Amino acid sequence: HAAHDFVAALVRQDFTATRPDQRWFGDITYVRTGEGWCYVASVIDAFSRKVVGWAVADHMETDLVLDALKMALARRRPAAGVVFHADRGSQYTSRRFVRFCRKKKIRNSVGRTGICYDNAAAESFWATLKKEFIHLHAFAGLRQLRGGVFDYIETYYNRRRLHSTIGYMTPVEYEEKFDREAALAA
Repeated sequence: HAAHDFVAALVRQDFTATRPDQRWFGDITYVRTGEGWCYVASVIDAFSRKVVGWAVADHMETDLVLDALKMALARRRPAAGVVFHADRGSQYTSRRFVRFCRKKKIRNSVGRTGICYDNAAAESFWATLKKEFIHLHAFAGLRQLRGGVFDYIETYYNRRRLHSTIGYMTPVEYEEKFDREAALAA
C-alpha cells in the first residue's frame, strides 16, 4: 500500500476542532443481518460530532469508505486541507483512497497500529450507534439496514440527540450556533 503517501497521526488523540470541516474522523463497523455481515462507514466532523458522510454495503472494500467520504464532500464542500483521520485499515491506506484524498486536497492522518484510542471519536460513535440502535433491531438484510442507518443518523443522531462534548446540544444546533456567532463577528 501507499504508506508513504499519508501523514501519520496529525490528530494525536486531539478530537477537537475550532470550526466545522477542520477535522473529520472515519471508521467502519460490522453489523450482522439475516443475509450475513454488512458494514457501515462513517465520516464525523470533530467540531460538532455531526455525521457528515456515511455508507452501508455488503463488503468492506475501499469503495465503502470512499462512498462515505464522497457524501461528506458533496454535503460540506470543505476548504482545502481538511484533515481526515482514520485507523490503519487497508481501506484507508489503499492507493485509491490516498490518491482520492490527495486529488481532493484532503490531508490524511492515520492512528498508530493497534491503538484504538487514536480514533476514539469514531469508536465512540459506533458504541452509541450500536447501543441506541443496532442492538435493538434485527435486520433482514442490507436494504433494511441502510434504511435504518439513514433514519438513525439523519433524523435522530444529527438533529435530536444531545452530546455532552458540545454542551448538550445536537450537532445541527451546535453548527447553527457557530454560524450565528460567526455572522455576528463579521
